[in-house]
Amino acid sequence: MLSLDEARARLLAAAAPLERTERVATLEALGRVLAEPLRSTVDVPPMNNAEMDGYAVRREDLLRVPATLPVAQRVAAGQVGEPLAPGTVARIFTGAAVPAGCDAVVMQERAEAGDGVVTFVETPPAGQFIRRAGFDIAAGAEVLPAGLRLRAQDLGLAASVGCAELPVRPRLRVAVFFTGDELAMPGEALAPGRIYNSNRFVLRGLLQAMGCEIVDLGIVPDRREATREAFVRAAGQADLIVTSGGVSVGEEDHVRPAVEAEGRLELWQVAMKPGKPLAFGAVRGVPFIGLPGNPVSGFVTFQVLVRPFIRRRQGIAAADAPARSMRADFDWTKPDRRREFLRVRINDRGGLDLYRTQNAAVLTSVAWADGLVENPEGKAIVSGDLVAFHPFDAWQG
Repeated sequence: MLSLDEARARLLAAAAPLERTERVATLEALGRVLAEPLRSTVDVPPMNNAEMDGYAVRREDLLRVPATLPVAQRVAAGQVGEPLAPGTVARIFTGAAVPAGCDAVVMQERAEAGDGVVTFVETPPAGQFIRRAGFDIAAGAEVLPAGLRLRAQDLGLAASVGCAELPVRPRLRVAVFFTGDELAMPGEALAPGRIYNSNRFVLRGLLQAMGCEIVDLGIVPDRREATREAFVRAAGQADLIVTSGGVSVGEEDHVRPAVEAEGRLELWQVAMKPGKPLAFGAVRGVPFIGLPGNPVSGFVTFQVLVRPFIRRRQGIAAADAPARSMRADFDWTKPDRRREFLRVRINDRGGLDLYRTQNAAVLTSVAWADGLVENPEGKAIVSGDLVAFHPFDAWQG
C-alpha cells in the first residue's frame, strides 16, 4: 500500500504542464492560467497626480503663512496643466496630473477660497497628497507571475499596464466516462437494481470549477470492448482521462484490461480513508486516472490527489492550497491506520463540527460539509485539538 504522500509525489512527477500556449483578450481571461510572466512597459500611475481635490502649490510660496495666492489655472482628471508660475496656485482634482513646478497639494478643506484667490494657513510638507509616477508599478517590473490562475483583480492589474491580451495555457481537455450497468440518469425510470449516477454530476462540477474543458462520454456498459472503445475515443480528444468505477479486479471490472490493451496501467492501494483504490496510467500517451466508484471516496480522492495533478498539468505554480489550523469541536476516538479525511462544518463558535456518520457511501456528508479535516494515521482527536482543515472553497480552482 502506497502512503498518501508517495502517491501524490508519483502523480505530480508525471504531471507535465501543457506546452501549448494561446493569446486571449484580457477581458476574456478570467480563470485562465498565465503562461508567461507579465511585465509592465509603463509606470503606474504614468504621471505625478493629485490624491484628492484641492490646490497644487509651490511650498516656497507658503513658507510664511497665512498667505493668499491667486488661482491661475484649473486642472481636472485627464487634463495637463501649464507649469505652475511662482506666486500662483492651481485648482486641482483627484487623479489630475500635477503641473510642473508643483511640489505639494493642499486639500480644499485646509484652505479658504475667495474670489479668484485662496488663503492658506499652514505650510504643507514636501510631496503632500501627490502620487508619484510609478508609485504603484514601475516600468519593467513583473506585474503577474507565470503559473497564476487569473482572478478579476489580476485582470484589472493587467489592464492598468495597458495589456489588451494575455498569453495563457489552453484549457485542459478532460475526457470522463462512468462504468456500470447499474447506473441510470436522473429523469429515467429507476429499474430494480439500478441507481442514479451522482458521480457524473460531481465530477463534471469539480472539473468545471477548475476551468477544464470536459469531453463527457457518458455511461459505458460493463463490457470489455465497450470500455476499450471509450478509452480510444477519449485518448483522441483529451489531455487527460478520468473515469469513475470499474477499477477493481472483479469479472465485471473492465477498466484494467481495456487500459492494458491500449497503454499501461498501475493499480494503487493508497493509505487514505475514504479512498484507497486508484488506477493510474496512460492510454495512447494520454494520462489516465481511475477513481473509485463509491461517491464519497471518488470525491475525496479527486480533491486530494487528482486536483493537484490537474493543477500541475494546467501549468499552475502551486500544486494546491495549504490546510488551515482550526479547532475541533468533536472527539474522534477510533482513528484508522490510514490517513483520514473527515467531513466537517464550521460552526458559529469558530470551531469544526463532525458529520454524524463518516461512512464513505453517504454523499449527504459532503453536501453538508464546508471541508475536510486531514487526520494523520492513527491519531485520535479530542475536542479542543487543533486540526488541519481543508475548506472546499479553497479548492475551487
